[in-house]
Amino acid sequence: MQTGYKVVDIMTNKPIVASRDMTLKDAAELMAGENVNSLLIVENNEPVGIVTDEDVVRKCVAKGLDSKKLKLKDILSSNLMTITPEKDVYDALILMRDNNIRQLPVVNKKKLEGFLTLKDILKIQPELIDLVAEKYEVREESRKMQEIEKLADDDGSYGFFSKLKLRKGKKR
Repeated sequence: MQTGYKVVDIMTNKPIVASRDMTLKDAAELMAGENVNSLLIVENNEPVGIVTDEDVVRKCVAKGLDSKKLKLKDILSSNLMTITPEKDVYDALILMRDNNIRQLPVVNKKKLEGFLTLKDILKIQPELIDLVAEKYEVREESRKMQEIEKLADDDGSYGFFSKLKLRKGKKR
């Protein structure tokens, strides 16, 4: 399915970038000041990594690390998925969905040309949300089934739940 929109048509032309040696505290302040959820780490106009708000929470805050001492190089994700400017937006969305990411550096001949986010795509093609939501629904359903299986009786039945349901249904 093609949308008729190319990545270059909707990408951010001047993404917010940072250095590997920036402290996490400074990076968080930059993200807050620029109202962005991620920073691209760029060297010689080539993207070498990304730090997202989720990275900050999971790799620093949740571990109780000092954001004034921790550097971006300590938490950045360096296995970047990228896309070229001439690709269709649909291709970008599929790449994001399949890799469970929300943003893509736009690269041409290894040089950074822009940045594309899931939000950018959904602004111009909101009907594509179904492609993204489908994956989250499957993942959520899988998680719920795992929780239910943990609660099953030893024989695999859900006797406890049946009894509980009966109790709740009775009038006192």
